[in-house]
This record gives sequence, structure tokens and C-alpha cells, in this order.
Amino acid sequence: MPPAVKRLIGKEICMDLLFLFAIFAIAFFYSSVGHGGATGYLALMAVYGFLPEVMRPSALILNLFVSMIAFLNYYTKGYFRWKILLPLAAASFPMAYLGSGVHINPLIYKILLGIALLFSAIRILVKFREHKEDLAINTYEALGWGAGIGFLSGIIGIGGGVFLSPLLLIKRWASVKETAAISAAFIFINSASGSLAILPYFSNLSVQNYSWIGVAFLGAMAGAWSGSRKFSPVMLRYTLSFLLLIVSIKLIAFPNG
Repeated sequence: MPPAVKRLIGKEICMDLLFLFAIFAIAFFYSSVGHGGATGYLALMAVYGFLPEVMRPSALILNLFVSMIAFLNYYTKGYFRWKILLPLAAASFPMAYLGSGVHINPLIYKILLGIALLFSAIRILVKFREHKEDLAINTYEALGWGAGIGFLSGIIGIGGGVFLSPLLLIKRWASVKETAAISAAFIFINSASGSLAILPYFSNLSVQNYSWIGVAFLGAMAGAWSGSRKFSPVMLRYTLSFLLLIVSIKLIAFPNG
């Protein structure tokens, strides 16, 4: 085998291993705060040059596994509240399905993704404090927020946790740990709804896709266990937020690049 071919193969293997490590790290951190990690996977795939029609379904299926694991960990610790999830999920589920069926211009998609990544980077950096008393949720307001977040999430290919978590904490509808549990369930529901609109893709999953799922599963198991037991990976938080910020600026400012 020619040396040039060997070097090319070696480079591809290193890139593949780096990609898998990045998926593990994204799943670990996001699951630790009750998120599925779709914005992280999308940022990673954007850097690697994946097409939008591959990015959205890939991020959704990874989201399903990671958010489910995150939810189960926080649920078993007693942080989940049905009363808050129900109005949000009732409105978001059909809207996420509608959003997933929208065929969007690649340039507009990149800009929307960049905005979502920017929200995600800010959410990771901002550490919300616990308040002494949570406020009662406004059902009608929650329905409106759920519908809007669901539709936008469906278009982008995320679960919506990056928008929901700050909302719950700013509105004081839930504590930090409760927000993690509710967001994980919300993300799973939205991801499942969005996946219904792109079911044909899932019949064509490759060995590569399954390797992504396996690595994300392991990262989510470790991250959700750590997050629900008061572990805060500070360095990973700042590193991930910095990377998301760089990618978001690139997508918003240079969508053609």
C-alpha cells in the first residue's frame, strides 16, 4: 500500500475516533444537566461538513437515547413534576412534528442552528441559583411556550431543552434539579415527535450510526449518573460552551462557509 494512502487512512481513523470521543463528551455533559445534546451533535456535524438532511435525523435519534437516560436518572431521584410537563408537552408534541416536516433552505437552517447553539452556549455558562419558593405554572402561558418551542425545535432537529430550561428557571416554575428532569422528558417527547416525520431515514441506519448511538449511550449513562448526584464538570462546561459559541458565530455570520 502506498505511503500516501496509509497516511490518508490513518487520518480518517483519527478523525472518526475524535468524532466518537466528541459524541461521548457531548452526551456526558448534556445528560448531566438533563439535556439530550442535539445542539452539541449538530455543532459537531456542522464542523465535519454533514448535510442538513443527515444532521437533523441523526441528532434526533441520539437525543432520544440520551434524554431518556437523563430523565430516568433524575426521575428516580424524585425531581420530576408532571404538572409542569403536561401543558408544555401537550402543545409541543404536535408542533414538533409539524416543524420536522418543514423543508428549509440550507442557509436559513444554518442561521437558525447558529442561534440555537448560541442559546445553548449561554445556557451552559449561566449557573442559575435555587430560589426559596417556586411560582405556580400558568397553564395557558405554558401551552403557548410549548407550541413555539416545539415548532422551532422540529425545524432545527433538537429537543428544545436549550430554550425550555432557561424559561423554567427564569419563570421560577421549577428548581434547578426539577428543571433538569422536566427538560429531559420534554426533549424525549419532542425528539420522538420530530422523528415521526422522518421515519424513512431510520430504516437506513448504518453501522456508523449504531456506533454513534452506542458511544452516546455510554456518555449519557456516566453524565446523568454524575449530574443527578451533584457532580459539576466545570472545565467541560466551559470548554463545550466555548466551542458552541465559536460554531454559532460561524454559522450565523458565515452561513455560506
